[in-house]
Amino acid sequence: MTAEPQSAQPGMVITAVDARHAEVTLTGHLSTRVLCDLEEWFDDLRLQRADHWVVDMRGVTRIELACAYALLRAVTAHSGTASICGGRRPVLRTLRRVGLDKAAVIVE
Repeated sequence: MTAEPQSAQPGMVITAVDARHAEVTLTGHLSTRVLCDLEEWFDDLRLQRADHWVVDMRGVTRIELACAYALLRAVTAHSGTASICGGRRPVLRTLRRVGLDKAAVIVE
């Protein structure tokens, strides 16, 4: 088994924010090890103030169910709308499995 490259470290970067729009980039293997961090990242006031989130998941190598549910909770608690884009097929499958496609637009 090979180790994941350094770039696969889990993380979140808020790349653009204004009152109407926030762009969020998630990266790495989103496992239960980073679940609390993920929940804290989405509590960021800059995100809470934005009407629409664009969550870029191109850099996510894998997402475990607990983290997918955390993302679902964040999106449903948010008073605005959200779009999920750029996810790999297995990542998008996991997001659909938890019902995120009912709460956000998933763009392949």
